[in-house]
Amino acid sequence: MPMTEAVRKPVPGDLKGLRNVGPATLRDFALLGIEKRAQLAQANADELYARLQRLTNSRHDPCVWDVFAAAIHQARTGEAKNWWEFTTVRKARKARQPEQPEF
Repeated sequence: MPMTEAVRKPVPGDLKGLRNVGPATLRDFALLGIEKRAQLAQANADELYARLQRLTNSRHDPCVWDVFAAAIHQARTGEAKNWWEFTTVRKARKARQPEQPEF
């Protein structure tokens, strides 16, 4: 009996196995050239978020940064945290550096 996508077990290194990564984030990662967890672990959320906005020529919700940060954290440490745990990090950085563009 073939496994469907809904019951498929994540493959080590597969981005689909990350807690906060759904279809939209997978599309963003593909556009950014991120295909494996090892690549993601070397990434920077600020850079990915800024590059995504440049590539799509549109402003993305800042929560996208939070999802990127959570996915990068999990790729680096193996610890799966909810994306909204990174919102306070982003907002604190913005408060310290108000001249920075939104990230």
